[in-house]
Amino acid sequence: MDDDHKELLEARANVFKALGHPSRLAIVDALAGGERCVCELNESVDADLSTVSRHLAVLKNVGILSSEKCGNQVFYKLECPCVASFYGCVESVIRGTGQPLELENLQ
Repeated sequence: MDDDHKELLEARANVFKALGHPSRLAIVDALAGGERCVCELNESVDADLSTVSRHLAVLKNVGILSSEKCGNQVFYKLECPCVASFYGCVESVIRGTGQPLELENLQ
């Protein structure tokens, strides 16, 4: 495997890791409906502000989200709206088995 392919695989893995938390998925769901301020996302996720901010940073660091400061508020938007449509693929896997895959059993 060449270095470019390894880098691509690593980048893909980083995106999947960023999406690998229910709160981050909730944030993506909320942003699929359009730009939101941190206060709105905080309500959607039902977590304290510092936790939501950390989740937003993880998603932003891999390029899924971007932010813009407006006055004393920060607004986030999806930079990659296709992430929300990827859920359909994931859900078809879940429906095909009748339950979510248990990764521990695949090893």
